[in-house]
Amino acid sequence: MFKAQNSECSDADLVESARQGDKQAFGELVKRHHHLCVGLASGILRDRGDAEDEAQNAYWNAFQHLHQFQGEAEFSTWLARIVVNQCLMFIRAKRRARFLHLDAGVPGQSSGTIDLPSWRLDPEGEVGSRQVREVLEREIQCIPALLRNVVLLNDVQELPIAEVAKRLGISVSAAKSRLLRARIELRRRVLRHCGASGHLSLTTRGTAPPERLRYPS
Repeated sequence: MFKAQNSECSDADLVESARQGDKQAFGELVKRHHHLCVGLASGILRDRGDAEDEAQNAYWNAFQHLHQFQGEAEFSTWLARIVVNQCLMFIRAKRRARFLHLDAGVPGQSSGTIDLPSWRLDPEGEVGSRQVREVLEREIQCIPALLRNVVLLNDVQELPIAEVAKRLGISVSAAKSRLLRARIELRRRVLRHCGASGHLSLTTRGTAPPERLRYPS
């Protein structure tokens, strides 16, 4: 079992221990990646307090679903996806909480109704959004590791390009070059799924055009 003094264990070792019920091992994983997760949540929510809360919720979700982690990506990447999804659910919940009482009709008019646009995707849009994420996840794994790593660090973990270069042991200019090549390659791969209209053929509404797509969490 994981012990506190074994802080040099790899993430993979800690994950395996946590799967066997070692909460200290999972606590070490959280400690290692807390700064990344809160920073990511803060960038989405623009509120440090909310970011801390949703990061904690994400940790709990990650612990509950640790059996779903397959090890195909880094644990930090998997955890970052959960944090992003948690933040998006939080934003959607806040939007649904904003409502108007329209029973009295439209002020200044004898009668009438107000049609409010929905922020939520319709069922077709939900399916399309999910399929886009699946395409991106699959295509990211298909690009060469040399390019994939810089995309994961910059576009998924949202690390500054200088930090990306430091982690990969390359110059900043080399990191920028790889990132550009990676995005071009990913865009080319995504465009293979587009129909004649120029939009993803597996979706119709609720998705961004290919040139604006980024790797989801």
